[in-house]
Amino acid sequence: MKKTWMKWVMTAVMVRAIVPMTGLANGKYQRRNSINERQRKQELRIGAGIRSGQLTRPEVRRLEVQQARIRAQEFRARRSGGVFTPVERARIQREQDFASRNIYLQKHDRQRH
Repeated sequence: MKKTWMKWVMTAVMVRAIVPMTGLANGKYQRRNSINERQRKQELRIGAGIRSGQLTRPEVRRLEVQQARIRAQEFRARRSGGVFTPVERARIQREQDFASRNIYLQKHDRQRH
């Protein structure tokens, strides 16, 4: 009986130690896409909206200007020391979040060109 209980305790301890390493324990362990990868995916989404007719020309222009601003912020952040600080990375990720939401809203606003 005592050996069975010890096996159960050791199994629980091992699971508790391994799960955080796999990234399954909490969302904070999940890696977010890199800034360049997110930007590339958003540009592909804009292109898909153009092809499908979900985005009008003025909407495309606004979304592309927004992406250009984010690229400029990234360039300035990299130029000022070569490495993103966590604050700069978080700011650019927030801008990407906002841009992603704008792309979604513009693609689903029922306007057609």
